[in-house]
Amino acid sequence: MGAVSEDPDSVRRSYVTGVVRVRLHQRVFRERVLEAYQRQCAFCRLRHEELLDAAHIVPDSEPGGEPVVRNGLALCTLHHSAFDRQFLGLRPDYVLEVRPDILREHAGPTLVHAIQALHGQQILLPRAEALRPDRELLAMRYEKFREAS
Repeated sequence: MGAVSEDPDSVRRSYVTGVVRVRLHQRVFRERVLEAYQRQCAFCRLRHEELLDAAHIVPDSEPGGEPVVRNGLALCTLHHSAFDRQFLGLRPDYVLEVRPDILREHAGPTLVHAIQALHGQQILLPRAEALRPDRELLAMRYEKFREAS
């Protein structure tokens, strides 16, 4: 690998004005999901709210992706990203699976402790059964995880 160099004349700040689509329901969805999960990550129990997201099981851009608690999980930013990128799958029985190639990887303590150690673990569930993840939505999402494996 060569040394990193940077020509100051080739890099300049530049901006563009654009149109952004804002999901108006997202703030309410986030609040309801975080409340249901007692303001902690369903996968690792992290309690720093500024690092928590309301993740959709079925994305809101897809049929069935409604902004309701049963289609949501409170996840820290790391686990939200890993879930969305199919590193982690969640079975309809609420047990986590790690993609086989990720399980075989050797890349340091974050991978080992924050991702691989979740394999076979049950997630934290809302106390109210009516707010727990919808098993049919989980089955749909889990099938996509299996296809990515």
